[in-house]
Amino acid sequence: MDYNFKTRAIHSGQVEKNPFHALNPPIFQTSTFTFEDLDHADAVMDFRSTDYVYTRGNNPTLRLLENRIADLEEGKGAVAFSSGMGAISSVLISLLKPNDEVIFHKTLYGSAYSFITEVLKKYGIIGRMVDLTDLEAFKKSITGKTKVVYFESPSNPDLSIIDIRKVSEIASEHSVKVVVDNTFMTPYLQRPLTLGADVVVHSATKYLSGHGDVVAGLAIAKDENYINELKFGTMCEFGSVMSPFNAWLILRGIKTLPIRMREHSKNAQAIAEYLEKSDKILKVNYPGLSSHKGHEVHKSQADGNSGVISFEFKGGLEAAKKFVNSLKLFKIAVSLGDTESLVEVPAILTHRGYPAEELEKFGLTESMVRFSVGLEDVEDLIRDIDLAFKAIGGE
Repeated sequence: MDYNFKTRAIHSGQVEKNPFHALNPPIFQTSTFTFEDLDHADAVMDFRSTDYVYTRGNNPTLRLLENRIADLEEGKGAVAFSSGMGAISSVLISLLKPNDEVIFHKTLYGSAYSFITEVLKKYGIIGRMVDLTDLEAFKKSITGKTKVVYFESPSNPDLSIIDIRKVSEIASEHSVKVVVDNTFMTPYLQRPLTLGADVVVHSATKYLSGHGDVVAGLAIAKDENYINELKFGTMCEFGSVMSPFNAWLILRGIKTLPIRMREHSKNAQAIAEYLEKSDKILKVNYPGLSSHKGHEVHKSQADGNSGVISFEFKGGLEAAKKFVNSLKLFKIAVSLGDTESLVEVPAILTHRGYPAEELEKFGLTESMVRFSVGLEDVEDLIRDIDLAFKAIGGE
């Protein structure tokens, strides 16, 4: 039977009954598994059996999480990693070799940008930065060496929107793989594989977990053979394996994902509209606003807007810092997607690796503030913002 998303978030991916008729799956907190005899061991090692050998290769708790996220993203398989950057770096390494090129959007999470421009460069892989909201610029940037295009939509932290369908169509014409970071949206609000992408990555630390108590990553693809290569040819060899306990926590988080994402989106929409009315704010970036440059494209490929907002102060960095330091409910932190509301200044924290003198080129400004809007009462959050405005002489 074809179930809807909310039902699948709770039940999908289960292929074995829980021991002792337990409602929730157990945590298989073990590093290794035993065999009945050497014939059994040979069958498992040769993939003639789906039993387990060693948790770095697979584990029942990890397999359940991989099955569930693959179903929710409408992929053929998934690989669990110990962090979001573990997923991103492993996927890119698996698709690229020396002398290849990877095109990436001009605005990326800071560590992803550093990985492409600094780490991959050491191994002869060229990163080419392009404004992927400009499809003509993307077409012109593709060369015979281009093998991958990598981006987030919405991007972190300026929330620019990239047309996943059109980028995927162009990339397909040139046999270029499309890798999309779907962390901000989650599969509840956006499913890039259905729009033409080849691989989706997540920092499961964020919305998929939702409680700020896990560091984890996931990669999902439409090609089952690729997933097997990613798991056994890259993840296992690099050793970026997720712990069974973290997999269990993410499974628990995913059960409430639809409810949480609706509330995050609802609160963020109200706050974005409030911020847009302030005479202290130069610009508000949120795809749910009709004023957002990518609003219509976003509506065509997503089912909601998520909980991340960024905005720029007219008074520059000092005004932004005083505002952030005056907030009480919004806690200063680099992460996002938690039940608690968080705030940061990207130029100081998550994106400090970008050249300060060239921030504008990357879609950033030093006075940009990023909110991860949580699940508190939105009236309390707006009151907190209002008091911070007053602390710096605002409305």
